[in-house]
Amino acid sequence: MVLILLQTKRNGTVVEYESDPVEGLEYINGNKTDIVFLDIEMGDVNGLSAAAKLPEDTCFIFTTAYLHYAIDGYDLDAVDYLHKPFSYARFQAAFGKALRRLGRKPVKSPGQCIVVKQDYTNINIPLDDILYVEAMEGYSKIFRASGSCVITRMILKNLSAMLSPDDFIRIHRSFIVSRSKVKSFNKQEVYLNNGTSLPIGRQYAADIVGILMK
Repeated sequence: MVLILLQTKRNGTVVEYESDPVEGLEYINGNKTDIVFLDIEMGDVNGLSAAAKLPEDTCFIFTTAYLHYAIDGYDLDAVDYLHKPFSYARFQAAFGKALRRLGRKPVKSPGQCIVVKQDYTNINIPLDDILYVEAMEGYSKIFRASGSCVITRMILKNLSAMLSPDDFIRIHRSFIVSRSKVKSFNKQEVYLNNGTSLPIGRQYAADIVGILMK
């Protein structure tokens, strides 16, 4: 169990860590806690039961290796459900959701990366170097602003989970684009800073235009 307290005093953020779920729950009940990361199986304590005992205005995010608990987690109004192992980018996306629920603006940290495997080599790719990602059959192609392309044996759905939905947008069943690299757009296409144009899928069109207009 990890407790995160967000305080406006001196613009500071206080982070408390508590590995014992019983002591953690006691702490939460005695201190204003904004965000809690909960495992589901914590020894004698079940995370679902613990979540039900949290103060009503506490945001909580489940972190667990057990997918079958996901529906129960959302029934409890969890902010998100992180399936282990998860990337830092996926963690940041969940944390951002919690901040937005609290009415606070997520802070973007520079220099963040994802790591993907190409053949037998792990490739470190800065998020701000990603132009767009294209789905292939059983693979994904990551096109980089620096000009290179990485082909990884990872389907687009799994790769999408590593990317923040605030910064990367699914525009088509075969394409994800970096929002910051979109130069212009209409209902049919987006045009990236490097001159590349990509189609917008019909089922995505209404949502994409609304997102990019913000």
